[in-house]
Amino acid sequence: MKRFFIGSLAVVGGLTILFVGAIIALAVLGASSKPGVPQQVVLELELSEPLPEYVPEDSLASAFGDDKLTVKDVVDALEKAGGDARVKGLVMRLDGPPGSTAVVQELRDAVKAFRAKGKKAVAYADTFGEGGGATGAYYLASAFDEIYIQPSGDVSVVGAAIETPFARDALAKLGVKPRMGKRYEYKGAVNTYTEQTYTEAHREETERFLTSLFGQVVKGVAEGRDLSEEQVKAAIDAAPLMGKQAVEAKLVDGLLYRDEVYAKVKEEAGGAQLLYVEKYLERAGRPNTHGPVVALIYGAGTISRGKSHSSPVSGEATMGSETVAAAFRKAVEDDRVKAIVFRVDSPGGGYVPSDTVRREVQRAKEKGKPVIVSMGTYAASGGYFMSMEADKIVAQPGTLTGSIGVYGGKMVTADFWEKLGVNWEALGVGKNATMYSSDLDWTPEQLAKNEASLDRVYEDFTTRAAAGRKLPLEKLQAVARGRVWTGEDAKERGLVDELGGFPVALKLAKEAAKVEGPVQVEIFPRKKGAAEVLAGMFGGEKKGESSDDEEAGVRVSTPWQPLFEQTRALYQLGVKLGVVSERQQMLSAPVPDTTW
Repeated sequence: MKRFFIGSLAVVGGLTILFVGAIIALAVLGASSKPGVPQQVVLELELSEPLPEYVPEDSLASAFGDDKLTVKDVVDALEKAGGDARVKGLVMRLDGPPGSTAVVQELRDAVKAFRAKGKKAVAYADTFGEGGGATGAYYLASAFDEIYIQPSGDVSVVGAAIETPFARDALAKLGVKPRMGKRYEYKGAVNTYTEQTYTEAHREETERFLTSLFGQVVKGVAEGRDLSEEQVKAAIDAAPLMGKQAVEAKLVDGLLYRDEVYAKVKEEAGGAQLLYVEKYLERAGRPNTHGPVVALIYGAGTISRGKSHSSPVSGEATMGSETVAAAFRKAVEDDRVKAIVFRVDSPGGGYVPSDTVRREVQRAKEKGKPVIVSMGTYAASGGYFMSMEADKIVAQPGTLTGSIGVYGGKMVTADFWEKLGVNWEALGVGKNATMYSSDLDWTPEQLAKNEASLDRVYEDFTTRAAAGRKLPLEKLQAVARGRVWTGEDAKERGLVDELGGFPVALKLAKEAAKVEGPVQVEIFPRKKGAAEVLAGMFGGEKKGESSDDEEAGVRVSTPWQPLFEQTRALYQLGVKLGVVSERQQMLSAPVPDTTW
């Protein structure tokens, strides 16, 4: 019997070794048979929806499938391809909005750098707008050597616009009373609830924001198409233009169908093959993979306390202050890291979590690790609060930034519930126990406390911003007051140091760290594997040695968590009216839905 058991164990052990060996062999075979980059290739970029700034590293999509193509993926691929003799050109097909003004400008910069290496770039769209504006898509295309649309297509480059809802009267009819304070007149986040139209200050900042964006588009198109700015403005005012009109206005180079454009591109490239940008990046690798390390830390999404978290299905992320703070601590402790690039893409959020991240930026500098902020679509209010003490701040001309201000308060919904026949009666022990109840209005003392809190936050924000930007407090306060600026206008006012994207931020990081030659860009925190993601979902996530290890990751929401959240939402019907969330988003900026 003993021999039988020993023999059985030996068989099982042998089979296990064979199984593991087979897995290893398959992995090696798969790696060895992985296709390479053809000797003559034209990169193909298809854009049918806005490119995300950042795909959460711990989303299920990231763990078990191909990540979505991101802004930095395209930037990296074109930088790598610029110096790759196998790559003969680039063809882009636009089938939807490419993203915000700042994202388009990041892509435009990458395309122009690619062309500067002697590589041709061609843009194609069946139409630029069908029943809607396509100014953003065309703005991107204008950075290419040639632009084509199919004969039935249009060019709907009509400009930029913002529509803002104002619901004061509707809320009054519903019996909802906004009790909100703000610092100061330009902090338009609460105007949707408290006004029925634009205030003078709100209109002024919005019109200036649009005017700045419009000027950037006109200038970019004029340079790309070799036209005067007056010609571009005239074409925009005449739009939407039919295909032949667009050719006559020199906005497009010809009217061709997709097959004709792609055949032309391949023929001019000597019969080169097409290869998707993402496939090229996967096979050729990224640039900046050797040398001293520059840490890249993402601060993307609305800022909240605790860990970053994401939807298990969509991967949409919320920036957790503890996650970002721990990533900074890891980078600071890593002797290989010589500088940090902090990519901020956030409309703001809570005051406390914003301050948590700001503190880590400050500590990194004190430890001798320069911090360069690179702003994406927006870095406003809390997003600017996190950024203001960096060594340098880089933004795209179209980045929405600033909004140095604060708001806070609550919605009083007692009359609303009364209309439904529901009476919420609040009881509390403690003079201000019911201060944040949505059923009771402020007492004079409570209102004074709320106003004092806003004053304290605003004073802290402006004082720190002035010190971080090395500006006199009076000068800083003049451009604060809750006002949003484009990156272009922010630079003129000392809120931003340089205009540009990732490459500019990396260049400044190397200069600040006194590093010459190539560097290795490494994302902090590290990406988790599939097993770790699943463990986190089912409550079995392994903790690190300390909070420095534990927090440097993204908390993945379980598939059933949305059900719990929806159940809670039924109990708190006033959430969308600001009953709960407004207190948590003191440093948040209104994100204008710009149609272009």
